Amino acid sequence: MIQNRATIIGITGGIATGKSTFCNLLSKLGFLVIDSDKIARDVVEIGSEGLKNVVDYFGDDILKEDGSLDRNSLGDLIFNDQRKRTALNNILHPLITKKIRKLIDDNINTEKVIFIDIPLLLEVRSNLEENGLDFDQVWLIYSKESTQVKRLMDRNNLSQDQALMRIKSQMNIEEKRKLADLVINNEGSLEELEQMVERVTLIYR
Repeated sequence: MIQNRATIIGITGGIATGKSTFCNLLSKLGFLVIDSDKIARDVVEIGSEGLKNVVDYFGDDILKEDGSLDRNSLGDLIFNDQRKRTALNNILHPLITKKIRKLIDDNINTEKVIFIDIPLLLEVRSNLEENGLDFDQVWLIYSKESTQVKRLMDRNNLSQDQALMRIKSQMNIEEKRKLADLVINNEGSLEELEQMVERVTLIYR
């Protein structure tokens, strides 16, 4: 690791494991958290290179009347089609990674740690690394599948089968657990998660 530069930590999880809540708590403590979902939205704004490339591949049917990306239509196309999902990743990941790297470069000498919130980090890590985004550590926000199902049913008003389908579309949370450098157990209350955030970030304050 290069001396005198920020530690780069990727934050990931599964659906309804509490990753967004964890990242919000990091931000409240004053840490820099780069939100890859926000960047993913930015790179497909109207008039962007990303949107043009996505439309070139998938066609105009994925656009709303105002010319913006219809995320639901695109999601329907790629949800059960690995080839199309891979194609979309190949179009957008270089653009997303470029923006993330710019934010890292702008802050790497002034921050002790930079957190990057990437929902599917472990699924696409090799792709990110090929595009020049490396991590010193990967932290997983973990909840058991049964907890994910309950939270997803409550949060999104889904049936158990609908919740399971969404969860099964991602890498199994137990497999992710094996690949993470640090596992943050989020089976408990918000107060317990807050205490956990305090403990695991103490070294960086």
